[in-house]
Amino acid sequence: MLTEIKLANKQDIDEAYKKAKMSQPSWAGVPAYEKISLMERVAALFAERREELVNMLIEESGSTRIKANVEVDCSIADIKEAAKYPMMMNATIFPSCVPGKENRVYRNPVGVVGMISPWNWPLYLSIRGVAPAIAAGNSIVLKPASLTPITGGLMIAKIFEDAGLPKGVLNVVVAAHEEIGDYMVEHPIPRVISFTGSTEVGKRIGEIAGKNLKKTALELGGNNVFIVLDDADVDQAVAAAAVGRYFHQGQICIATNRIIVDRKIYSEFVDKFKKLTAKVKVGNPDEPDTIIGPLINKKQVDKVVKVLDGCTNEGATIEIRGKIEGTLMEPSVVTNVTNAMTIAQTELFSPVAIIMPVDSEEEAIRVANDSDFGLSGAVFSGSLERGIKVAQQIETGMIHVNDQTVNVDPGAPFGGEKASGLGRYCGSEWTIDDFTTVKWISVQKEPRQYPL
Repeated sequence: MLTEIKLANKQDIDEAYKKAKMSQPSWAGVPAYEKISLMERVAALFAERREELVNMLIEESGSTRIKANVEVDCSIADIKEAAKYPMMMNATIFPSCVPGKENRVYRNPVGVVGMISPWNWPLYLSIRGVAPAIAAGNSIVLKPASLTPITGGLMIAKIFEDAGLPKGVLNVVVAAHEEIGDYMVEHPIPRVISFTGSTEVGKRIGEIAGKNLKKTALELGGNNVFIVLDDADVDQAVAAAAVGRYFHQGQICIATNRIIVDRKIYSEFVDKFKKLTAKVKVGNPDEPDTIIGPLINKKQVDKVVKVLDGCTNEGATIEIRGKIEGTLMEPSVVTNVTNAMTIAQTELFSPVAIIMPVDSEEEAIRVANDSDFGLSGAVFSGSLERGIKVAQQIETGMIHVNDQTVNVDPGAPFGGEKASGLGRYCGSEWTIDDFTTVKWISVQKEPRQYPL
């Protein structure tokens, strides 16, 4: 056990939102260059405390050392990207169709943001919302996942506090849904609700927010495709697919879920993928070369085992069945999967790789799009133009040509289509709309002639 934390109740949530509301106007009035300096100090503190953050990610979430370092790097990059926001809170002036009138449009912070973050990438997926919201002049109430409250919330708040963020601007509440229900979303103070998690919960949050006319930023589930066309470099595709599937035990919303391979190269791909899978190191997440560490809890293991046990009854073939010790799962490889099978329609969140044969490029596109989800994807082809052409036809918010599905870039829009969510994170050009609003002020400089 790492520590004991008293869980928040509805009264604590109410107090946090009230403090956020009280502190927000003065924070919004802080000069842009001071906000930028603060964000730069936060990024520097993240870098200085890397080992502390990495070690806690390993202990609290079962992250491998490789994954934990990547998560810290991504967090620092997003904080630096968010440092641009204070200079984007600008005004535009343009003419009016009314004689003697001038139009002005001001970009302002929305006020208070309520944020609910998940356990799988707790540090980064909290920072991804916290940093831009604060940089844009908002205050925030953050509820990290109850499985990862330290890396998902408390350590973040401590670093922002040490960097000089005024009290009340960032408030962390550690709470269980059984205690507070939907109060984080129902509360009248927040004007934006940011949520990363399952589609089921996201739909519920969207429904509640809609009834109360709140904006939402929702990054939800994925069933991400990895398409290998008949002219692909098989060795390169195999290596990328393995990383996309096994990184962080597959517990990533953008992990490779359905590997779709042209039948002309299917046998070669499967054979090489199995050989590479056998080399993947499974075990202690603290060791520097471990790729697969423990799953988050036994409940997740049991969920995956149930799906894996049932796949052969639907006609799939288990090529490799990994051993399970507690929450540690060795990788499994399942072939001859069709899109109608339960295993192909489930976001597995585990080191279970499924490989699906198709007979043509057209079938690959059809199978890829035959899903309620559209978060990330990948296409491998010997022709970049062909890969781009296929990528453009996949119904997904993000897709990568000749690379794996697990990609983030602080300057690129991150988000999904269909049941994978609403809005975009990352990239100041896109994210700023989620955490700001605009106000039109017209100025009548000359007396206007009215009909009365």
